[in-house]
Amino acid sequence: MLVVDSQVHVWAADTAERPWRSGAHAQAQRAVPVTAEEVLGWMDEGGVDRAIIVPPSWEGDRNDLACAAAAKHPGRFAVMGRVDPASPALGALLPAWRDQPGMLGLRFALHTPQLRQPFLEGRYDWLWGEAERNRIPVMVLVHHPYMPMIDAIAAKHPGLRLVIDHLGLVNGEKDAHAFRELDKLLALAKRPNVAVKASALPCYSDEPYPYQGLQRYIRAVYEAFGPRRMFWGTDQTRSPIGYREGIALFTQHMPFIAEADKEWIMGRGICEWLGWK
Repeated sequence: MLVVDSQVHVWAADTAERPWRSGAHAQAQRAVPVTAEEVLGWMDEGGVDRAIIVPPSWEGDRNDLACAAAAKHPGRFAVMGRVDPASPALGALLPAWRDQPGMLGLRFALHTPQLRQPFLEGRYDWLWGEAERNRIPVMVLVHHPYMPMIDAIAAKHPGLRLVIDHLGLVNGEKDAHAFRELDKLLALAKRPNVAVKASALPCYSDEPYPYQGLQRYIRAVYEAFGPRRMFWGTDQTRSPIGYREGIALFTQHMPFIAEADKEWIMGRGICEWLGWK
């Protein structure tokens, strides 16, 4: 079974030559930078075949480290790249976006008021159509109250493949409180061009492993979206468990998942959705 982590981060230090986004230190998952080689070591030890690098928001709109990792390890890493929607050069770059080393698509982080405001002001509106026209999949980190906006985008652009990160959950919220508006995410299942990442879920529970209380929520997502539109992932740099436990959480501790569906959830689905051969 191919095992693919649908989200990992790599990043460098905040320096004068390569500064982070203003005020971003509070968002960083750890003070010490994480290299692609370190993540690759975790993957080798934990039994993960591939991982999709999502450049973190605190570094700004940079994809250099991610693309370098994908170029060096093309069978192991691919990239969902960040962009500045206000960049006047972006429109000209999109037709050849996926020609970059390992580049599979775009990723929009809309999880803080600062990052979300341009989305609410409509500055992303032109990008949805361009991504659809150029067949560029998009991952979106956005929370449950904004799912009706995503639904409208998916309806307007049926050829655009969208992925909702971390089931739309909010950092710091746990268990029943975190999932209180899950119905807003489940409502998107009617759109065949919307998928979800069941990623970083241990971060949203105060229970001990294997987080029995999460099962009913994951089952609801599984039954709504199906195995071909629900993708396993870890966000490993902030995960309280390692890769072996993370894999077992889905392959051994969720009895409602059919054996035939596990290969889709654990890796095949995300590769086919994003076009990673």
